[in-house]
Amino acid sequence: MKRLVPVLKQDGVNTDLIMLIRTILAASKEIAFRVSQGALAGVLGSTLDENIQGEVQKKLDVLSNQLLKDMLLDDDSVSAIASEEEDSVVGVNPHGQFIVAFDPLDGSSNIDINGQIGTIFTIYNAREDVEFDSELQFAQKGRDQVCAGYVLYGPSTLLVLSTGGPTRCFTLDLTHGGYLLTEEALSIPKDNKEFAVNMANYRYWDAKTQKFFDQILYSNKDYAKASMRWNAAMVGDVHRVLTRGGVFLYPADSRPGIENGKIRLLYEANPLAMLVENAGGVAYSGSNSILDIEPTSLHQRVPVAMGSVINVKQYETNTSLMNIKSSLN
Repeated sequence: MKRLVPVLKQDGVNTDLIMLIRTILAASKEIAFRVSQGALAGVLGSTLDENIQGEVQKKLDVLSNQLLKDMLLDDDSVSAIASEEEDSVVGVNPHGQFIVAFDPLDGSSNIDINGQIGTIFTIYNAREDVEFDSELQFAQKGRDQVCAGYVLYGPSTLLVLSTGGPTRCFTLDLTHGGYLLTEEALSIPKDNKEFAVNMANYRYWDAKTQKFFDQILYSNKDYAKASMRWNAAMVGDVHRVLTRGGVFLYPADSRPGIENGKIRLLYEANPLAMLVENAGGVAYSGSNSILDIEPTSLHQRVPVAMGSVINVKQYETNTSLMNIKSSLN
């Protein structure tokens, strides 16, 4: 099996970006170790604080954020960083080549039940036309990403990564402490009847979204064998989509603060959308590709539908599978 760095060199990734990816992954290995220790490391439970999202912080949230932050602050190639757990941009080096955004621990509600959690990250080239520590550094479309990835902490620790080419999967080898290539290129099937969505939010969705799920659950023969899968961790649900197809959905709804969706554009939707598209899937927010959205704020939220081409297009257009399959032929 190939190690990470030779694969990145094979893909034509420049040395500075490779070294930055290694910095992020060094933090991920430490997080993976703390996750594996659980209560033995004293990392379970909540703090008394809330983050900028208004969410109660878990101890492991805070620890993971600090590990990533500390390592990136020591990397001269980084101009600025942004995190779900930070109120604003953190300036690093005025002459840094890259900016980094991350969700240090996606799915943190799963920490105390030993469920799936992960770290999501994205890298862009730093802008030369604004101050190095300005929020405007991150006002870039998802298509401008030079690297997107996540680390999934589970029975094995997996890295899913793209630097613009294929979406590849690596597995952390605990013997020598490195990530080894285990999937050369992930490929999402065009159609799969699995869907990941929090059905408890049904009563808050608009009529179009409710109608789509009414068809799936009660009347649409296209989905006679549909199965719902829901981890309460986007990183885990999207990993399932990347490996066997289906669709991940988090629609906007009528609750205060969720009118424009719940998923953060910068450090959740964009990196995962890049991974999905580079694996042959699609990722939409309304009728627009997520990767084409012009960001308006650091912690901007968007509704999300991503996964198999046919299933996502059916959701977005509210038409039959037969019509969609015909249009794709």
